[in-house]
Amino acid sequence: VPLEPVNMGAMEHRAAAVSGLNPLQRLPILELDDGAILTETIAICRYFEELHPEPALFGTGALGRALVEMWQRRMELNLFLPVGQAFRHTHPAMKEWEVPQIPEWGEANKPKVLEFLAVLDRELADREFAAGDAYSVADITGMVAIDFMKPARISVPDEFSNVRRWFGELKARPSAEA
Repeated sequence: VPLEPVNMGAMEHRAAAVSGLNPLQRLPILELDDGAILTETIAICRYFEELHPEPALFGTGALGRALVEMWQRRMELNLFLPVGQAFRHTHPAMKEWEVPQIPEWGEANKPKVLEFLAVLDRELADREFAAGDAYSVADITGMVAIDFMKPARISVPDEFSNVRRWFGELKARPSAEA
């Protein structure tokens, strides 16, 4: 897939070229050869999995797919979203992006992250991956969210040893460098 870099720091995602493809002015955007446009990371991932079903990052069988979907949503709504809110509402570099920037809202989201990490830590006590025995899109979303915690100025507490193990194992995968 050819890539076209968009300099978000220079607000290029708000330019007419991007707005014409995604009126929400958000990335990523996948433009297909026939002109069809897909936006939203998970929609794009699902599209590629339909074309290339192995490895099955969205699970296999009815229960496997449902578990991955459940954990994917949990990672998005209970980890990635509050981390993003903490970052967007507290980081000085985001002042032009998040209008109005409400620092109190950013700070209010930080405990939500830690509450979810406590749940995740308990869940990971008896399994290797977020949604069960296989690596999935839920693990990818969780890993990216934890990476994003650094600029949001949130740390994984030492007592969450299962989260730390899981994250370390995910980061050690060659695909984590992509």
